[in-house]
Amino acid sequence: MTVPAPPDSAQSTVAPQLAPLDALFADLGSGPEGLSESEAAGRLARFGENVLQAQHQVPEFVKFLRQFRNFFAILLIVGGFLAIVAEHLDPGQGNLYIAIALFAVVLLNAAFTYLQERQSERIMESFARMLPTMVSVMRGGTRQQREARELVPGDVIFLAEGDRVAADARLIDEHEMRVDVSSLTGESEPQRLDADAGHENLLESRNMVFSGALVHAGNGSAVVCATGMSTQIGHIVSLTKRTEATQSPIHRELAYFIKIISTIAIILGIVFFGLSVALGKGEIGSLIFAIGIIVANVPEGLLPTVTLALTMASKRIARRKALVRNLESVETLGSTTVICTDKTGTLTENRISVATALIGETHFAADDPSLPRHPDTGSSLAVMALCNNAQPDAESGGYTGDPTEAAMLRFVDGLQPLAEFAGFARVAEEPFSSESKRMITVCRTVDPADPPLMAYLKGAPEIVLDMCDRVRMDGEVLALTEKLRKAVLDNYTRLASRGERGIAMASRPVATETIPEDGYILCGLVGMIDPPRAEVPDAIARCRSAGIRVAMLTGDYGLTAEVIARKIGLFSGDGRVVNGEELGRMDDAELAEVLRHRELVFARISPAEKLQIVQAFKAQGEIVAVTGDGVNDAPALKHADIGVAMGVIGTEVAKEASDMVLMDDNFATIVAAVEEGRTIFENIKKFIAYILTSNIPEILPFIAYVLIDAPLALTVVLILSIDLGTDILPALGLGAEKPETDVMRKKPRPRDERLLSRNLLLMSYGVVGMIQAAAGFFSFFVILFAGGWSWGQELANDDLLYRTALTGFFASIIICQIADVIICRTRRQSIFTIGVFSNPLVWIGIVTELLLLTLISYVPAFNVFFGTAPLEIWQLALSVPFAILIVVGDETRRVFVRRGNPFV
Repeated sequence: MTVPAPPDSAQSTVAPQLAPLDALFADLGSGPEGLSESEAAGRLARFGENVLQAQHQVPEFVKFLRQFRNFFAILLIVGGFLAIVAEHLDPGQGNLYIAIALFAVVLLNAAFTYLQERQSERIMESFARMLPTMVSVMRGGTRQQREARELVPGDVIFLAEGDRVAADARLIDEHEMRVDVSSLTGESEPQRLDADAGHENLLESRNMVFSGALVHAGNGSAVVCATGMSTQIGHIVSLTKRTEATQSPIHRELAYFIKIISTIAIILGIVFFGLSVALGKGEIGSLIFAIGIIVANVPEGLLPTVTLALTMASKRIARRKALVRNLESVETLGSTTVICTDKTGTLTENRISVATALIGETHFAADDPSLPRHPDTGSSLAVMALCNNAQPDAESGGYTGDPTEAAMLRFVDGLQPLAEFAGFARVAEEPFSSESKRMITVCRTVDPADPPLMAYLKGAPEIVLDMCDRVRMDGEVLALTEKLRKAVLDNYTRLASRGERGIAMASRPVATETIPEDGYILCGLVGMIDPPRAEVPDAIARCRSAGIRVAMLTGDYGLTAEVIARKIGLFSGDGRVVNGEELGRMDDAELAEVLRHRELVFARISPAEKLQIVQAFKAQGEIVAVTGDGVNDAPALKHADIGVAMGVIGTEVAKEASDMVLMDDNFATIVAAVEEGRTIFENIKKFIAYILTSNIPEILPFIAYVLIDAPLALTVVLILSIDLGTDILPALGLGAEKPETDVMRKKPRPRDERLLSRNLLLMSYGVVGMIQAAAGFFSFFVILFAGGWSWGQELANDDLLYRTALTGFFASIIICQIADVIICRTRRQSIFTIGVFSNPLVWIGIVTELLLLTLISYVPAFNVFFGTAPLEIWQLALSVPFAILIVVGDETRRVFVRRGNPFV
């Protein structure tokens, strides 16, 4: 038979779920016998491989080279090349070692940034892992195993229990087939498929299977309608790719900081190079001088120190049951102004149980001993047991399947042995969907007194009521009058007002295996409850005191969600509940107005609407953390400032798209991580202040060399030993400092708050840095004059007196930096109130500084490399008074700070 070729697209032009199979086969240019090898090869060339891929493939080496475009890298690279030029013009002066050190710093920083970006690309890899590698397909009239990437539209594939679906396909036939599409649609239980059950909504169609879904039971065959990026999961990949990852606040701040510092370095280097040449210092000497200015201005150890500090913070967060996947997100947590959180399992325990049974007009507590004696209880238990896909688990003694259905089965088993329902054979089923909000089964009965076939219905009360015309009341079946209907709805509202999720149950005899749409008899209602986590109210209160808004985004009913919100303290006054239907009718301006409410619950929310809400919050300038667990949550998780995935119930795609994974799915863990994030920002400011302080005593020797013709008091090699050696460990100690005050009682820091503030620069450069420079020059010139040197006398680089004075200047910076790290531990409080020895890592850093000073000063091999010489005790002591002045002066400053003086 000749069939028409399909259109030049990787997807059917008709709605595959609605078209008759013959019409779909014609549209796809295929048939039940599948495609020929030649036709399949042609389509593979036309449509491309059945793979999920990024929109732009960039070679890895290009991605790595991109890391060298920032100011910081360019500046150090220029400095390195200048050092090579200086080594060529004047060999043997150590400039080659300077160049190597500078290039090493650039490479390390680039490698770190590249690895961070590579981590975000694993999102796509996690999507790809959802697809199988091999598939059973009909080719050339024979069934064979082929690579999944070779599938094309029109292929006929075969599916069996345990198979992962490789493409979007329309069922040809099926046998008791159940497929888990939770990663795509959010439905928590495997869906029963039916080759004849189409639906206007593609994802609600039970005659379709989708790429990435898992076959739980049964088998069948299907014709492929879409492959690769044209599949439903491919659309999510495209959306995730189009959703730009948000640059973290700390990343922006570091970029700004580097830009400012690099600009200062470039300007000073160029100005003083020209000035040095104009004063007759010679091109080589001026070039060495320019290198020194650049190296002295740039804190080479800053990025490694920030990285290590964030790593330590992530480990502390890990101890609180949260895994940080992106280091910069640690600080982003501290900047968070809005948390958009799921309800089930995050705010609640995900431990659903039946709390109330409404039988007739009587409310029974689940453990009420009189419940089994009510004449209508049995019919309700039958619906709960037979319109249910959960299963007893012999190993655990519990139940597997959807948590709601498992809770129903547990409730039934407590009142009536489940074995009594074992003989009921299910002959038809309409599974639950978020669209229909109901589930129906048809079963053969075992009691001869009962009708041979019974239909059982459970679902949302308003849906079930519309399908009922009678109701069971005290052993009788009565017509469902408007009065009785209103009474049922009032009882449903009463359940919801207690935070219980209401589910109605109904049944009716049927003559055939066809699923009926009406004529049911209402049996009763049950109220399901998922209790709030005990620690959540306190966590919500801490968020409120910290100025962080918490919005609940849930698929649950509005009234139920509102009750839970009030129980956990999310609603303290007049909170606003917005339903998904209402949200769908809003334009951007209306949604922006809604988001101004401080207390919000979004109910019946889809993953696409979750992304819409996150985008709207961000458009208002909020820094947003959002939780999620499904594949459809990936775009929202990626678009948020901080994506938080569920570690227990979350999919791999959600985890890969997130910045942090909650190992216990607990909202309180997010709040604990926020506290850690706020602390790390303050600590980063502390060690930036510490690192910057040494810039002044590193720069001024070069300026003095040009302006007053003083001997060069510090070399570039010694500057690097300070920036990359002595400064890093003490700075890490500051990164581990405990907060001075309760950081969760402060409002989120303003978006425009800078790491490099005016006060920080003033203290680092204008006060403490100047004191350190004074200590260095004092030691340098005292040692020179005590050795018989007179002003203007030439000093060779290998002159012992010059090397001793050089070592004295270096030692003065180290000694004053010890005082500096002590005062940087606190901004307001006295160092004595927080405990001088309360941070052991700071003291390990101080000991390391002293050890390095000892090696550079007293070990001959180090003397040769660094151009230093041993110091006597009195020479080391020359800078001690300056160090004491730093400590005493800053203690005095903190007294004024505590008294509210804004200028200190």
